Order: sequence, then structure tokens, then C-alpha cells
Amino acid sequence: MSYLRGRFKKAADKAVTEYTASIPFDWRLYPYDIAGSIAHARMLAKQGIISNKEAEIITQGLASIKEEIEQDKVQFKPELEDIHMNIEARLIEKVGEVGGKLHTARSRNDQVALDMRLFTKEAIGDTLSGLKKFQQALINLAETNKNVVMPGYTHLQRAQPVLLAHHLLAYFEMLRRDTDRFNDCLKRSDVMPLGSGAIAGVAYDIDREFLAKELGFSQLSRNSLDAVSDRDFVVEYEAAASIAMMHLSRLAEEIILWSSAEFDFIELDEAYATGSSIMPQKKNPDVAELVRGKTGRVYGNLMAILTTMKGLPLSYNRDMQEDKEGFFDSVNTLRASLEVFSGMLNSLRVKAENTGRAARQGYILATDLADYLVKKGEAFRTAHDIVARLVSYAVKEGKSLDKLKLAEYKSFSPLFGEDVYSITVESSLAARNNIGGTAPQRVEEALSRAKKIINAD
Repeated sequence: MSYLRGRFKKAADKAVTEYTASIPFDWRLYPYDIAGSIAHARMLAKQGIISNKEAEIITQGLASIKEEIEQDKVQFKPELEDIHMNIEARLIEKVGEVGGKLHTARSRNDQVALDMRLFTKEAIGDTLSGLKKFQQALINLAETNKNVVMPGYTHLQRAQPVLLAHHLLAYFEMLRRDTDRFNDCLKRSDVMPLGSGAIAGVAYDIDREFLAKELGFSQLSRNSLDAVSDRDFVVEYEAAASIAMMHLSRLAEEIILWSSAEFDFIELDEAYATGSSIMPQKKNPDVAELVRGKTGRVYGNLMAILTTMKGLPLSYNRDMQEDKEGFFDSVNTLRASLEVFSGMLNSLRVKAENTGRAARQGYILATDLADYLVKKGEAFRTAHDIVARLVSYAVKEGKSLDKLKLAEYKSFSPLFGEDVYSITVESSLAARNNIGGTAPQRVEEALSRAKKIINAD
């Protein structure tokens, strides 16, 4: 029997049934669908639309169905299209005709909107937990290596020395913004749509405030057409997930570079690396590579839902069935990426000797030389030009800056004195002693702040 073909005399083509069915993926909404249905049954009884006894039979039946699904005892039927009709059909099988009263004063349109919002709220909670765990891993790694010096880069060229902890805490700031975005998304997901019906509201004396309280919503939707056709909260989650994955991907790229023989800054734990099928010596950073790769999938899911929604007239259209697969995939992908990346960070080893050596090679202190001249009265642009020519000379002579004689320095500016040799990596770090700088004191403050933020969250 089909519950949705009352006016039709002809059965749906098998290919159509398979093509239109969403049960292969929306089955995972079952706990939210059942929670919503239980609240709805209680509300109907409270309002005298069904009896208390009927509500009790329905809620007990729904609770039993939830157990059956969790014990993998329910065979979902594609001909019933979705999780809503599969649960309703099973309810009628279990409790009889009274089960058919459950759908009074609601539509699948506001039902699925409710389920998606309940799912999203829970997904945001899980995502926030994953972000916090990842931030803690960053703090742990920074704390363990807070005195480790490394080159800072621009254009992937060595630029100025920084503390590794300072570099890692840059990602903490990124994830802090991600946390804010998901918290913001939670506000707009926390809107109760049930009671909007198919499009225009329902012709019964229902209590939507009761439903909101039962289901843990802080707000009610204010327009029935918008309520059943709104998927902004899905788009917003996908957008926030895309930005978060972008941040993970950037760090993944650095992990890949740092673990290479060319950088040799870190050693990945064997639990987070793989070997080669042909090259016995390989230790590949596959976890980081997959995080980088899976970022593209999450981007694709965002573009898919935006494209689906962009041309839809009010209110509900079947196109909106396409809101789920990509969304579920993004939730799963971000959650798994945060989990595995946190473990990778907590287990990697920093090769401080190598990072320190790299920070002391080349001409990484050139900016400090220019600042030295400025402090002696030279205009910065002139100082910049002097040091640029000095570096060009040193490169030609094959000398590092600390190997140049004072006479060589003075040939470029009489302002150079013996104190030029006091310019070191350590003095360079210490000089950046302002809010947001890489000076050890500032990094210690930033670590303390990060810990307070995590504890407050």
C-alpha cells in the first residue's frame, strides 16, 4: 500500500520510486523525527485534539520503533519515500488506526524542517566540541615547544624568525573565529518550525510554545512559508564548515611541508602516517593530505546547496530533498577531520634543532638591520635600500651577515657600529614585544589567554 497515492489510479514506476526515495540517506533523521512526533502527540492531547490515551499509545509506539531502528530490526521501504512515512507506516502497523492520528495538524514540510533543525543543532554541538579539542591540541603543542624558534615565511620564503608557539597560535585564532561562526549558526538553527503545516499554518488550535519547550527551541518561526522553505541554517553550517576546513587544510599543507626531508622540522607519529606499496623507506603524511583533499568535498557541498536553493520559488519544492546528502557528508567530514587532526598534533614531535638552525641561516635578520639604522636616525626607506644592497653584496661574497666585517658594513653606511653584532635571532624575537607580536613575553601571554578561552568555553 502507498500512503501517498490516494488520488492516483496508477502505481509509480519502479524507477521513479527509486529515484525519488530519500530513505537511503534521510533514515539518520529517525531520532529527531521520533522526538518531534512524540512532542507533537503530547501537544495534540494537551489541546484536546486527540485523547490522552491515544497520545500515550502513539508515544509508546514511537519509543518502541526507535528501539527497533537502533537494534537494526526495521526494514525501510523505498516505496514509502522517506523516514517520516516509514516511521508513520510502522506506527500504524504496531498500534493500529490510532497511529494515523499522529499526522493531524502537521505536514511533512514542517516535519522535515523540524528534523533538519534538530539535527543541525546537535551537529553544531558536536562540531564545537571537535573545535575545542583541536584548539587544545594546538595549545598543548605550543606549550611543549614554546621556546622553539623557527623561520616565519611569506611567499614560502624565509622572512623573519618567530616562535613556533606563535605560529601555532595563529591557527588557534582561526579556530576561535570558526567557533564564533558555529555559535552564530546555532542561533538561527534554534527556531521551531513545527505548526507551519504545508505552507499556510494549520487549522487547529495548537500550542507551538509548548512544542518549542518540549523540543528545546528558544524561538518560534514567524512565517509559515518561510519556515517550511528555509534552509539558510544548512547553508550557514556548510559555509562555516568550509571555512573551518580551509583552516585545517592550511595547517595540513604546513604539516606536509614540515615533515618532508627538505624541511625536516617535525616527525609524524607512525600511527598518523602510512608506507608505500613499492618504496620501503617512505613515511607518507596521508592524514594531512586527506584533510587537505576532503576540504574540496566540503566546498562542493556548499556550492551544491547554494545552487539548489537559488532558483526556488516559495514555498517547499522537492528540490529541497537535495539538502541532506551533502550536508550530512560535510558534518561527518569536518567532525572526522577535527578528530584525526587533533590526534596527529598531540603525537607529532618537533625537531627544535632543525627549526632553530633554519631560523639562523641566510639573511633572515635583514629587517632588523634596517630597524637598527632607523633607530640611529636613518629614514626607513633609505635604510631598506642600504640593507638590500648589503644583502646583495653578502650573497655575491658568499657570506652570511654575521660573517661580514665592520668595515664592510661601514662601506654601506657610517651608522653601522660594533653593536651591529648584537643583532641576533633572540634580539629579533624580543624586539617584537607588542600585543600580537612573537616576543617570548607576548607568546606567553597569548598562551595564557588561549587557555582561559578554552576553559571558559
